[in-house]
Amino acid sequence: MMNYIWLFLIAVSVVVAAFTGHIGAITKGAFDSAKTAVDIALGLIGIMTLWLGMMKIAEEAGLVKVLARLIRPVSARLFPEIPRDHPAIGAMMLNISANWLGLGNAATPFGIKAMEELQTLNPQKDTASNSMIMFMGLNTASITLVPMTIIAVRSGLQSSDPTAIIGPTIFSSFMATITAVLAVKTFASFENGLAGFKSEISKSWKGWTFFFAILIAILLAMKYHIFTPITENLPPHLFKNLITLISRWTIPLLLLLIPSMAILKKIKIYEVFVEGAKEGFQVAVKIIPFLVAILVAIGMFRSSGAMDFFVTIISPLTNLIGMPADVLPAALMRPLSGSGTLGIITELLKTHGPDSFTGQLASTIYGCTETTFYVIAVYFGAVQVKKIRYAVPAGLIADMVGVLAAVFISRMMFL
Repeated sequence: MMNYIWLFLIAVSVVVAAFTGHIGAITKGAFDSAKTAVDIALGLIGIMTLWLGMMKIAEEAGLVKVLARLIRPVSARLFPEIPRDHPAIGAMMLNISANWLGLGNAATPFGIKAMEELQTLNPQKDTASNSMIMFMGLNTASITLVPMTIIAVRSGLQSSDPTAIIGPTIFSSFMATITAVLAVKTFASFENGLAGFKSEISKSWKGWTFFFAILIAILLAMKYHIFTPITENLPPHLFKNLITLISRWTIPLLLLLIPSMAILKKIKIYEVFVEGAKEGFQVAVKIIPFLVAILVAIGMFRSSGAMDFFVTIISPLTNLIGMPADVLPAALMRPLSGSGTLGIITELLKTHGPDSFTGQLASTIYGCTETTFYVIAVYFGAVQVKKIRYAVPAGLIADMVGVLAAVFISRMMFL
């Protein structure tokens, strides 16, 4: 799959650049993106060294196994191939929790560690397993409780309520996550033929019925402001202060609690930390070729003007669902580049105002979606998996549903 996507991005870039006269621009875009890829990988070394060292302490202290047991009822359904109490479960839980809290820098090392653990169970080392793809789906469409990056941007642009997007972001990212799980399960069952697909549907219909019932209840509660009488009696900045407190203290508390609990079990925490931290540099170097490959193709695609061409083609469809044309480039860019999307959205917020409908929608889209191609390149690259099967279509489908959900909930909440 990635072979064709990579070739498509490069070929379209060259063809469009030939017609628009941007050949020089795509050359510069390719070189700049290659440098950016190396800078990103090298920038990860310190963070990965720190968190892989802490992860090693958590493993030795048995904390990872405790996490694995706590989420076993859910993980057994999502990852049936993984044995009970396997270290991969705990590592994935740490990664997903970091994503929920918007701690992006902490999530990446935990995710890479989880992929390494999953690779030990993988019978075909160059091919992604079902569990790996499911984990990718949960990363590229992670539930986001605290979209701190975009909240900080909105606050800097003097939004009257920077945290107003939290509710819509939770809803939209939740829908994207459920879609990712469903897409991965569907693609996996199709590989087993029609009988496998029918079997999967027959096993899960009760769960999906319950899910949609809860979803409808949430939408009705938001539509008719059922929770308004409760929230009106709360201090005006309580929620914002609570989020700020959680975001500020989560990492310091983890850095304190993990070694503190380990030392109670007579573990030599310094030596164990150093042993785990040694992996940080090696992993960062491993992912450089994968990052260079995907970021160069994306850089060429952006520099050639191909993105503008696609916006022109797709905008009639987005107009039908009520998405402003100005927001479309950000939605298309999000799976490709986080920094590029943030730049586009920041400009939108400056132009239209952070509290405008366009500003609220763009902020929600940023919070509920992820840089799918970057995540795939980093995580699969870390374990040298080249055949990623249906990981890309599953991730992109989840991104699309996240954007549609953001449009739906934003129109309900902000118009």
